[in-house]
Amino acid sequence: MTERLPELSRRRLLSWSAAAGAASLLRCPAFAADIPQHASARVIVDNDFAGDPDGLAALAHQLLSPKTRTVLITASFLSDMMPLDLPKGQTAKASATIARELIRQAGIVAPPPVIAGAEGPGIATPTEAARAIVAEAMRDDKLPLFVTCGGPLTNVATALRIDPRIAEKMTLIWIGGGNYPGGGWEYNCAADPEAARFVLETSRVSLWQVPQGAYRQCQYSIAEMGEEMRPISPFGDWLYQRFTTPPKWVDIAGAWPLGDSPLVLLSAISAESSEFVERPAPRLGPKLEYLPNPAGRPIRVYERLDTWLLFGDFLAQLRAHAHRSAEASARG
Repeated sequence: MTERLPELSRRRLLSWSAAAGAASLLRCPAFAADIPQHASARVIVDNDFAGDPDGLAALAHQLLSPKTRTVLITASFLSDMMPLDLPKGQTAKASATIARELIRQAGIVAPPPVIAGAEGPGIATPTEAARAIVAEAMRDDKLPLFVTCGGPLTNVATALRIDPRIAEKMTLIWIGGGNYPGGGWEYNCAADPEAARFVLETSRVSLWQVPQGAYRQCQYSIAEMGEEMRPISPFGDWLYQRFTTPPKWVDIAGAWPLGDSPLVLLSAISAESSEFVERPAPRLGPKLEYLPNPAGRPIRVYERLDTWLLFGDFLAQLRAHAHRSAEASARG
C-alpha cells in the first residue's frame, strides 16, 4: 500500500524529476516534438487585480495556458470593507491598469481587451464590462465559454441581468462563498451580496463554486515563491514583486494562499482530479448564511483541489514562457 505524499514532498519530487529529465534530454542527440495542445475553451477572466496579487498569478497562468483562449478581461472593484491604498471609486480602473501592465510584462502577442467594470456593488446599471461579457457570450464560436470570477460577482451578475440568455452559453467558475453547509461571511460574497444572490437564486447559469474552505487549500510557501517562482525569468520576478508590498494591516504567515488559481486549474488544466459535490443552489440569508432551497438548480461545489497539479503546471508554464521569450530574443 502506497501512502499519499505530502504536498511539499511531492512538489520537491516533481522538481527533481523535471531537473533529471532536462539533464537527460541534454545528453540525447535528438528528441520528440512537444505533445500537441490546442485551445478547447474560451475564457473571460473577471477579477479585482488591484487587490490580493493572487489574482495576478491566476491571470498570468491563464494567459500562458495553451488549453484555453483568453478572449476578455474585466476588472472589478475593491470593497471599502477593507482599508484601501487606492482612492475610492477608482479601484476597478486601477485593476484594469495593472492587468494591462501584466500583459505588457509578459509580452503577450494579440492580447485580449481589458475593460474596467463597476466601481462599487449593485447590478442595476449596465456597464461597458457587463456589455462586453454579453457580447462575447452571444458571439458565434465553436469553443465553449468559461467565465472565471475571483472577486465580487458584480460584472457577471450585471451581464446576466442585461441578457439572461447568456446563462445558456457559458459556465461560471466562482471563487467565493462561505463553507458548506452553513455559509457565512466571505469577502467575495460580502463585497456584493446582491450580485451573489442574483447569480445563486435568480439566474440559471451553470455554476462551479469554489468556496472558502476549498480555495484556502491553495497555500504556496513563501520560501518556495522566492526559490521557485522568482528566478525563472524577469516576468517571474515581476510577479513575485507584486507579493512583496502587502497592505500594512496584513500579517504574512509562512504561506500565501493563491486562492484564485483554482480558476485556471478547473478551466485550463483538469477538473477531473479535484473533488466536488452537486448541491441545489442555496438562498443567501442576511448574514450570508446558506438557506435551504430545494427548488434551486444543481450547482457544482468543489471540496478538494488538486494543488499538486495546479502549482506544478504554473511553474512549468512560467518556465516554458521564459524559454520561448529567450528564443524570440535570440532570433532578434
